[in-house]
Amino acid sequence: MTSQGGAVLPIPERAMLPIPERVRTLAATASVAKLSVDGAPSPARGGVDERGRPVLLVLPGEPLHGLGLRADAVVAVNLTTMRQLGDVTHPRGLIEVQGWAEAVPEEEARAAAVAVAAHSADESLFEALERFGERGAPRLLRVDVGQVVYLTGQESGVLDADDYLGSRPDPLAEIAERVLAHVNSSHRVQLTAGVTRQLGETPGDVWLWELDRFGATVRVDESLVRFPWPTPAKSGLCLETALRGLLCTC
Repeated sequence: MTSQGGAVLPIPERAMLPIPERVRTLAATASVAKLSVDGAPSPARGGVDERGRPVLLVLPGEPLHGLGLRADAVVAVNLTTMRQLGDVTHPRGLIEVQGWAEAVPEEEARAAAVAVAAHSADESLFEALERFGERGAPRLLRVDVGQVVYLTGQESGVLDADDYLGSRPDPLAEIAERVLAHVNSSHRVQLTAGVTRQLGETPGDVWLWELDRFGATVRVDESLVRFPWPTPAKSGLCLETALRGLLCTC
């Protein structure tokens, strides 16, 4: 939501990342929190590949290890992405990818292992690569996406596979995260002053919550306030320049 003179107003769509892009952006750095196979819980360890598909490390004895005998296994993978604000960790988004488990092709196994290792540095990953295809070895699987259920901030809904897989993460996401972390660690006084000027009132606890090419979202106490840029940022330099406009109290 945006704020004007104390009133809360809807955020124009043009001031936000398109929903498929936003969900893909969150998924790109999300961790696998939960896995269910045919509705039953199963051990979960994994990450997300460059197309947004969950990739899983499955050990012998686990339900998905016998995928060759169960090619129709229906899975749901819950992804979570968090935001550390001071000493408190808050959920940024919850994503459930629903679909079917399939084996990662051997030529893509190393990339899949890297995606898993980014969130779960399990030594079994080495065995999964060195013994790839052996019956009793750990396996690398991925999800053939059917649909994606998301809950992020004030938005929730369902994306079909084409919309989700056809989108890419925000190209400025990596830069935005570095800038956001720097502001929250070193410039919260300026951020609070800038938000005070924008809202016309003194806020409470202020943190930079999200940053993208269309604007910044600030967490003010328990509320999220959106500040759109006059024009979308096209580069990291443009993004930093736009953010200075919010931080500047002159």
